[in-house]
Amino acid sequence: MDNGYEVYCIADPLFYDSMSGANRVDPFDAVKRPVPDGWERRFLENWVVMNPVGAAVPQQGWKVHASACLDNAERILEIVWAYCVPRQITFKFLAARSAVHLRNAKYAPRGSSGKFVTIYPADIDELGTILHDLGELLTGEPGPYILSDLRWNEGPLYVRYGGFALRHCLSARGDRVPAIEDPNGALVPDRRDAVFCTPPWVTLPDLLVPQLAARNATTVTELPYRIEQVLHFSNGGGLYEATDQRTGARVVLKEARPHAGLAADGADAVERLRREREMLERLAGVGGVPAVHDHFALGEHHFLALEFIEGTPLNKVFAQRWPMNDPAAGPAEFAAYTEWALGMCAQVEEIITAIHDRGVIHGDLHLFNVIVRDDGRATLIDYEVASRIDEARRPTLGSPAFAAPRDRTGFDIDRYSLACLRLALFLPITAMIRLDAGKPEDFAEVIAEHFPVPPDFLAEAVQTIAGTSEADGDSPRRRARALPSLPDGISGWTAARDSIVAGILASATPKRTDRLFPGDIAQFSTGGLNIAHGAAGVLYALAVTRATPYPAGEHWLLERAAAAPRGTRLGFYDGLHGVAYVLGELGYRQAALDLIEFCLTEHSDQLGTDLSGGLAGVALNLAHFAGMAGEPTLFDHALRAADIVADRLGTIESVGTISGGDHPYAGLMHGSSGPALMFLRLYEHTGDRGFLELSATALRQDLRRCLVRADGSMRVNEGWRAMPYLDRGS
Repeated sequence: MDNGYEVYCIADPLFYDSMSGANRVDPFDAVKRPVPDGWERRFLENWVVMNPVGAAVPQQGWKVHASACLDNAERILEIVWAYCVPRQITFKFLAARSAVHLRNAKYAPRGSSGKFVTIYPADIDELGTILHDLGELLTGEPGPYILSDLRWNEGPLYVRYGGFALRHCLSARGDRVPAIEDPNGALVPDRRDAVFCTPPWVTLPDLLVPQLAARNATTVTELPYRIEQVLHFSNGGGLYEATDQRTGARVVLKEARPHAGLAADGADAVERLRREREMLERLAGVGGVPAVHDHFALGEHHFLALEFIEGTPLNKVFAQRWPMNDPAAGPAEFAAYTEWALGMCAQVEEIITAIHDRGVIHGDLHLFNVIVRDDGRATLIDYEVASRIDEARRPTLGSPAFAAPRDRTGFDIDRYSLACLRLALFLPITAMIRLDAGKPEDFAEVIAEHFPVPPDFLAEAVQTIAGTSEADGDSPRRRARALPSLPDGISGWTAARDSIVAGILASATPKRTDRLFPGDIAQFSTGGLNIAHGAAGVLYALAVTRATPYPAGEHWLLERAAAAPRGTRLGFYDGLHGVAYVLGELGYRQAALDLIEFCLTEHSDQLGTDLSGGLAGVALNLAHFAGMAGEPTLFDHALRAADIVADRLGTIESVGTISGGDHPYAGLMHGSSGPALMFLRLYEHTGDRGFLELSATALRQDLRRCLVRADGSMRVNEGWRAMPYLDRGS
């Protein structure tokens, strides 16, 4: 999952929402104070941008970041404010304490973690002045290390060369990414990795040379462990496979960064590592629990050396074995899987019982935290949130599909997770339980229909999750059955549609300007208009299902589309071309054509080639409007877009055999199948067999990245999994 989702879970318990404007939670005092004379303030998602009116800020250069902890963030912000405002220096800061927490949370993006304040110097001289002056003012203030930056002395200031203005270009994989300008005037990716680096044409300023030397002085060469490979990275630190050079033993090194990787209670990775060591030492000798070998510090980072468990995470074993993924699976396969799953549950329950016998609550049981050894034995890992029963402490991290509700305490926290495991190994959608208390019984019925599972096995799980017995007379199932059921047949479809539409319209917010309907977080970065994640897609769905029209929503889309600023995305699914298509389908033909004309004034040649947001979707849309409006010039534009795609296509061998990661994607939305569809439609329009040949080449590029599974199905090969889905699958 994209770690950016977490910050959108604060403002609303049900729907993703931005913390901007009225939704902002616990804002800093600086957000609420009057704007200084001669200054302007604007809100950009979770950021507050402060700049002098008419200030000329470079488009790129050396920027200064200040990191902060939860308890000193307000103090650091006040110092920065008091420094920058009288000196007319542009800066921005996170608006709320909750945003700082999430920026430093365990699964926050590592490349942006720790960045609380950003300051934009006008030139190198001002950079040096800011670092010296502000660095002195912030001496002694702690903060998490910003991995993408170079630290200034020992304080919370960091520097990085990058973009000030938000510009975009295409990455090698074809993604639209933030950009900076090279000496030739070309836009190139502005790398925001979790490691400090400078563009090849940028020279490190003299004042930063000692800082780079200090950074490079800390190495792992003197450790008694040889790092073999990275197993996992989180914002709290890395997980590494290593060899103890003193004994030759394989170990796992678990790293903890100070002030980073925060849990819900504010505990950082170092504190959780200390707790984990304490719990594992208490559990020494328990079967299925990894042993502690060592603990040490390197610089400010702390490490725990653990027994290396040779095996595969249960989530991957499940994905490989689950017969519902195999259309050819029969009763024998379902019976064999059931026997394995029941045995796996029994093993995990036995480990949890042994842990409880030592007075410990694990607190974070889920599929990723169970390792299945090659001989089939289970090991339970990750004791970061484990606690003693007498501490009465709740877990501060957890999977939504397994985490116990707040009414469960003590050992019942693990028993709830075990009950979820019983269901999830047969039907992996237990995250829905939080939204509908009657779902466990629904799941049990579906499981019993397909798998030969003992009824008591499922009944016990349902009862444990419900926290009640059927004798109570108020089970989730009884409450759910009080709801009206839908009839079958056409009338059933109509009733189901109308019910869904009523829910959609009830959630609409036409008075907001950033979005009309709740949806994916992507709409907050793309304007809330498009087909894929915004209003256009919802309104189109209402239209094609012949639901009751929503004039207020259509008016909202018309107004926002007409006011779309320069730089708005142009693609068919992620931008204005798709909005124009929907407006045309809704009957607003002239508004649609006006929007197409606006799109033609933008620089579409910088788009990728895919169907979702690239030139393939643009060309298809232009061809559509050329036919609808009888405008041959629009078809000419479609052909020009197709020419660019053809120039970039290459041969069948121009793509590798793997999709995703460091490689271009395959699939209809983001792969070569989108251009294949575009070339095919242009062949149908023109009869030019060159388009047919290009379509075949593009399609074979995607086929090159497919594999045939043992069940005969063809799927996109991502190297570690095979994907059947529509957008990036087969």
